[in-house]
Amino acid sequence: MDQPTAGSASGEPEQQALFGWSDTAPAQAAHQPFRDSPQARRLLDVREVYAEPAALDSPRGQQIMARLPGVRVTEVAGHWRIPSLHGNDGNIGRWVRIKTETLVLGVKHTLTTRPNGRSADWIAPGPSNGCAMACAYCYVPRRKGYANPITLFTNIEAILAHVRRHVRAQGPKTEPNQCDPEAWVYDIGENGDCSVDALICDNTADFVAAFRGLPTAKASFATKFVNPDLLALDPQGRTRVRFSLMPAEDSRLLDLRTSPIAERIAAAADFLDAGYEVHFNLSPVVLRAGWQRDWAELLTHLDDVLPARVKEQAAAEIILLTHNRSLHEVNLGWHPRAEEVLWQPAAQETKRSQNGDLNVRYAREVKQHALTRIQHLLAAHAPWLRVRYAF
Repeated sequence: MDQPTAGSASGEPEQQALFGWSDTAPAQAAHQPFRDSPQARRLLDVREVYAEPAALDSPRGQQIMARLPGVRVTEVAGHWRIPSLHGNDGNIGRWVRIKTETLVLGVKHTLTTRPNGRSADWIAPGPSNGCAMACAYCYVPRRKGYANPITLFTNIEAILAHVRRHVRAQGPKTEPNQCDPEAWVYDIGENGDCSVDALICDNTADFVAAFRGLPTAKASFATKFVNPDLLALDPQGRTRVRFSLMPAEDSRLLDLRTSPIAERIAAAADFLDAGYEVHFNLSPVVLRAGWQRDWAELLTHLDDVLPARVKEQAAAEIILLTHNRSLHEVNLGWHPRAEEVLWQPAAQETKRSQNGDLNVRYAREVKQHALTRIQHLLAAHAPWLRVRYAF
């Protein structure tokens, strides 16, 4: 898909140039952190901060603001309800610009680790909510309403102390499961992307360091963004990175502002060599004309380019699309082309998700057939890729 620019004749919404396609600048010299590079600033160029006073006063808040000299700051009572952001339908046409230019700093007051048992054993209290990327199917903005920039939680010490206590309370894992045969797996990025968070502050680095000292557990996060700064964090096998993959045609339409699929795949060996466990999320699987052909092409590419050391330890999650009527209506205001493939009432049914939200998914028989078909494609084109979880 050709990405529209502001004022395009196509009538598409106003957007800045999107990150990661053919006009990406050359890689920076090794001595310069990626987060200080022009590529990073194209994704995240913060010009306005909304912040709780306690977040501003914290060491992490001060670290973040030191990187944003001269940026306008508006103090707010709480990070969740900011009238100019949340519930303001006038923001739909500025969806991408808000993600690029706005940052929210808050304090995470409720520290709860929830059982999961699917992708991970546990969902940890994450260090962020929201994202600078703009995936059209993302579930996070369903709850926030009309704008979904990054909210960073600055009480990282309290968050990590909670996680350490929880890990130690579990003791060693005594029975293998689909999450991991030996370690308790904690998803640390349920509502954000830890690779993008690392462009702003050290929350992700602090999580990686914490799990380095927890021999019975692993951190885990999915990402659609290749941040080479993460290669220096020395995870020592205690953090699992799950690169999310889909056919390139789908990604160009639906994964706006993310790293290209080929770049995510190419990064797998570098991250493995840097000490991460590297898995893949085949997600979301979107059913549309030609989907089986394009997934076969993607899996063949994985088989062709990944080195043996990546294949030997890799595993995959398969997740079919879940959508939501309110998100569908928001998307119609800023990216209607996405809804041509995401919103398919004839093939979808209402479902109550694990978190209690009322969403839509592919009808049971449609979904089961698609899961069976993609597993057959895996067996034919990437038989080494073990399926850890399919939903």
